Amino acid sequence: FFFLMIRRPPRSTQSRSSAASDVYKRQVQDGAKAPQAAGTIHTDFEKGFICAEVMRYDDFVRLGNENAVKAEGKYRQQGKEYLVEDGDIMFFKFNPPKSNKK
Repeated sequence: FFFLMIRRPPRSTQSRSSAASDVYKRQVQDGAKAPQAAGTIHTDFEKGFICAEVMRYDDFVRLGNENAVKAEGKYRQQGKEYLVEDGDIMFFKFNPPKSNKK
């Protein structure tokens, strides 16, 4: 099993600060792909998965913040076949499934 830290989308496009309430820990099985990891938050995340933005927890701690991780080139986008690794911090992009309600 892996532990995965997952951030909620920012509340506004103006601020991407990470507060304690924006971080969730989820446990995923060894060999899980990114969409399966997204599904641990909500099944809609898995069904509408587009990509995951990934950084390593160790890089985040060492460099101090998300922008520094990006500046070092250690922030990357991964697709549906990405195998989640222990210590990944992931931001999921997804397209919510269309509702059949009228």
